[in-house]
Amino acid sequence: MITLDAVMQLISAYGLWLLLPFSVAEGPIITVIAAYLAHQGLMPVIGVYLVCVLGDLIGDAMWYCLGRFAPDLLPLRWQERFGITEGRKLALEDHFAQRGGRTLLFGKLTHSAGMPIMVASGLARMPFGPYIWYNLLGTIPKTLVFVVIGYFLGAAYSLIDVYLYRVSLILLVIILAAAALYLQRRWRKS
Repeated sequence: MITLDAVMQLISAYGLWLLLPFSVAEGPIITVIAAYLAHQGLMPVIGVYLVCVLGDLIGDAMWYCLGRFAPDLLPLRWQERFGITEGRKLALEDHFAQRGGRTLLFGKLTHSAGMPIMVASGLARMPFGPYIWYNLLGTIPKTLVFVVIGYFLGAAYSLIDVYLYRVSLILLVIILAAAALYLQRRWRKS
């Protein structure tokens, strides 16, 4: 695994060209590091922002494609083992048809729920145009926040990475607990 220090050295040496693939793969901490490098005058801050937005959207498109096309490659019995049944697909399609935008914005802004929600939207066959539009709406402010954090506090990028991990983990636990309570109440009613 490559360290954050090595990432910082690589991005400072190769600039925006290397920032794009790193921003697709790693996300927020790469944005923080790149904005810190922009603060040091090694890259233009607007370029960092635009490349990180683009990288985030490319990553979102990849998660969508995974949900959209990967389950069809699995044999039917494996799909059922993973819980991908026709009834669940129809329920997902209905959910994303009615509340897809809100769900995507929730996933984008909480970070913890983002990947499963994006895969689910692909599985639900949400139209790609609205999918990418809602992700763009969530990516613009989220990336801006991380650019500002990196620009002014980027010297502490290792500590910021630890806090990002902890906050994401806490949010994930809260989301899973809320989902469990919701499902338990729904099960009791039926």
